[in-house]
Amino acid sequence: MSQERPLPTTSYALLGLLSFGQELTGYELKQWADSTLRFYWVAPAMSQIYSELTRLSRRGLIEARVDADAGERVVRRYRINEAGLAELREWLATSEPEFPILKHPVALRLLLGHLVGPESVRAMLKGYVDSLERQRADLQAVLDGIDGDPAFRYPAFVARWGLDYYDSERAVVTGIADQLEDEDPAER
Repeated sequence: MSQERPLPTTSYALLGLLSFGQELTGYELKQWADSTLRFYWVAPAMSQIYSELTRLSRRGLIEARVDADAGERVVRRYRINEAGLAELREWLATSEPEFPILKHPVALRLLLGHLVGPESVRAMLKGYVDSLERQRADLQAVLDGIDGDPAFRYPAFVARWGLDYYDSERAVVTGIADQLEDEDPAER
């Protein structure tokens, strides 16, 4: 008998979302992943949500309830079961967190800034700071919606961490842009 392959981290992320006690359709799970996971983890594609739900269901870690909606369309609602909670707790307690990989398109473009010059780099960095502000506002709205709710104590910690991250990114990028501004025009 062959041993099952370990679950991918995305499976644990979905189990984690289901661990908040809600019964969700794949679509609702995708919406929730898009509004939460995107700040610190890759929000899975819709097709990946369904393939992971199939995998989790096959392993007996979630249960599906079949509903017929008003249009007689079949809708599956998923919830985590005790085996899924046990698997998720085991993963949290025994696995080492993977070290984050910095895959930063702005850093890559900055690395290659010599090809376009300081003005272009400054414009790119300004655009990034503007994007940071928008993302920060989105994340602040998430925190505002969950702050003070004991059920979301730990997600609130993550949201505050994300806000600090955006503030740090803004400070670093603004500092680089300032250094480019101070650059000797003869070097341009």
